[in-house]
Amino acid sequence: MKNIKILLVDDDLKNSMLLKRFIEAEGYEVTYANNGNVGLEMYRSEHPDLILLDINMPELDGFEMAKTIRRNDKKTVIFFLTDRTDKVDRLHGFSLKGNDYIPKPFYPEELIARIHERFDSMTADQDVEFQLGDTIFRPNLSSITYGGETHSLSVRQSEILQMLADNKGRLIERDHILERIWGDASYSNSLALNVQITYLRRLLTDPKITITSIKKKGYILTADQS
Repeated sequence: MKNIKILLVDDDLKNSMLLKRFIEAEGYEVTYANNGNVGLEMYRSEHPDLILLDINMPELDGFEMAKTIRRNDKKTVIFFLTDRTDKVDRLHGFSLKGNDYIPKPFYPEELIARIHERFDSMTADQDVEFQLGDTIFRPNLSSITYGGETHSLSVRQSEILQMLADNKGRLIERDHILERIWGDASYSNSLALNVQITYLRRLLTDPKITITSIKKKGYILTADQS
């Protein structure tokens, strides 16, 4: 597997350098930017696989930087690292197609575990392809193709859809999805799951596919193959 390239964007130089060294010790390649404008320049030149992005920064904040990136790039993984833990901020981060939202302070080991999990899941089963109704879902490309049109999914949406597709026709409990993808079944993460399910339903325009909500339990994906 190719070396994973990580861009760390945070105006806290001292703590960022400590975190950078910690991540590099795990074998990742890390570049650093101290604000959003510099971060965008480095994103365009370095083409990172993952961006670790603070929100409160001078010149260009993390939300604006993520918004700019997501206009044309749905694939690069974005983790927000921030002391802004309010529900509204978390939901806004996920609405910008952030893949994770990690409150500060956090243990570096926790961040490393999330990075490992993210890229292990992205490199596993790379040739898997799901036929759902008349839609082709390719988890490794985070894409769905229907009616000759291909649409990109965020990594998080792709993970949710793969869990549902792996268990097509069976109930997947909400808490299982939350623990597997977000790490815990907190109220704010539960709201974020609701948002992602809504996005998936909008993207899955194939009338043969249905994601059914079972109140207080979970979801069932059904796909008519006739």
